[in-house]
Amino acid sequence: MSLEFLLRSIGMIVFAVLGWKIGDALGDADTQIRFIVVLVLAGAALGLLVTPWITIRPYRLLRRTIRQVPVQTLLAATTGLIVGLIIAALTAFPLSLLPEPWRSIFPFGSLLLFGYLGAWVMAMRERDFFALFGGRFNREGARGAPSDKPILLDTSVIIDGRVADISRTGFLDGALTIPRFVLAELQHIADSADPLRRNRGRRGLDILNKLQKDSIVPVRITDLDIEDVREVDDKLVRLAKNLHCAILTNDYNLNRVAELQGVRVLNINELANAIRAVVLPGEPMKVRLVQEGKELNQGLAYLDDGTMVVVENGKKLVGSTVDVTVTRMLQTNQGRMIFAVFENDKK
Repeated sequence: MSLEFLLRSIGMIVFAVLGWKIGDALGDADTQIRFIVVLVLAGAALGLLVTPWITIRPYRLLRRTIRQVPVQTLLAATTGLIVGLIIAALTAFPLSLLPEPWRSIFPFGSLLLFGYLGAWVMAMRERDFFALFGGRFNREGARGAPSDKPILLDTSVIIDGRVADISRTGFLDGALTIPRFVLAELQHIADSADPLRRNRGRRGLDILNKLQKDSIVPVRITDLDIEDVREVDDKLVRLAKNLHCAILTNDYNLNRVAELQGVRVLNINELANAIRAVVLPGEPMKVRLVQEGKELNQGLAYLDDGTMVVVENGKKLVGSTVDVTVTRMLQTNQGRMIFAVFENDKK
């Protein structure tokens, strides 16, 4: 017997008894039986329908909401609620001296008002609250300890692997957090029948093991979930909004969707583009031509960071190391391109 069926049965009995009491009170001697029968049946039907909506459904909603709220926020809100109730208790005596009906209304109203305000204010200012009473942690942070604010990792950035190297540099100030649903997607990819997907999934699992061993910032697996959303990317964005934290990714589409919803995104591809070597028009460089370009007589070379160098009239010297001069640069969504000419072709 399920819990919902049991609650429906109890609700049906309770509402049926309530209907019987109402029918007994309203009906006269001639119509009392008819009133009782109609209201008992109506009460039983109403109890059968609405009982889950006033019992188990609110409980499930509350449980799902609490699971999505960080522990720090719950602790701060509970502390604020207690403070608010203490303030309401202090105001109850002077308010009880007011004439009726205010002496009965205002104490209860102040209880609701100060309790709500206390919980709301403390939840909004939780970081200031923990900074005020957590001096020891602040001093440790001043000595270089990383922040405990989470950074959510998506599947693509784990498979990419560069996050393991970045985490060892100290540039990431926060706990690298992998939601359980991201880990489940990674395991699903690793179990795929497609060899390419299977290798990518296994690489992601290896990167996670490397992260846990070598990262200088905490690496955590969290069970926080968004149960009413199916897509992993949507879950990740919603969870980041709930936690007020950033998402670490190299997925262009996830980046744009998250930014549209006001979620901070740390994109590894944008970081890689930002730290590439800066070259100016007229600057000489030595490159090795490795293949032909798309346009006529062009040769292609690549710098150590992967930047493409397009050399005019370089087709005939593919496979050779040559001296060229930069003419211009072009920034694209895929990265930076450098255009160059041979030293002898400069005008």
